[in-house]
Amino acid sequence: MKYAITADIHANLPALTAVMQDIEQQGCDRIVCAGDIVGYGFQPKECVKVVREKFFACVRGNHDEYVGSDADLDRFNEFAAEAVRRTREQLGEEDRRWLLNLPLLLELDGFTLVHATLDMPQRWCYVFEKLEAASSFAYQSTPLCFFGHTHVPVAFIRDTGVRGGTYSKFRVEPEKTYFVNVGSVGQPRDRNPDAAYVIYDLKRQTIELRRIPFPRPSI
Repeated sequence: MKYAITADIHANLPALTAVMQDIEQQGCDRIVCAGDIVGYGFQPKECVKVVREKFFACVRGNHDEYVGSDADLDRFNEFAAEAVRRTREQLGEEDRRWLLNLPLLLELDGFTLVHATLDMPQRWCYVFEKLEAASSFAYQSTPLCFFGHTHVPVAFIRDTGVRGGTYSKFRVEPEKTYFVNVGSVGQPRDRNPDAAYVIYDLKRQTIELRRIPFPRPSI
């Protein structure tokens, strides 16, 4: 079984399309998303349609929640508030309800999927450093957890302590626990403009970070 683990699509249809093509070429069996299907981008309806039709599972991200709910936007800056309002109008009530009803976390085939953190998934906290990862490890019930939210692919490992760093491909080892950020499909923030996602091969117990170029509008 090979899982394609995505996150932070952010309504970027060209990036999602490129990633989906690579997923098919790599022979993945199931596709999942660690949240934030919408937000920022201008094609939320199309991206939600792809996820609903072709993905095996998805958890809720903060942008999914903002768009799905009728929460007041007074605390948002004007740019962010306008993006939420625009996306709400484009999606309609049925898609918005679907986004809002996505679970905050899931356990699938021995691994966990969450958008932000395991200790307070509803607070949308960020994990950039090992001390922040340690808080999630305390609540992790599976050897492996995939997350998103920061848009920066990094792997944290707990054995005798907690350590972390960038990665391209590694093997999951027994007696260790992993908290792995899969990067962003639609809005990478690690100085690499290519879309990011991960392939988790259950048989080989390997995790591989994939970087996929996608077309951008010319200026």
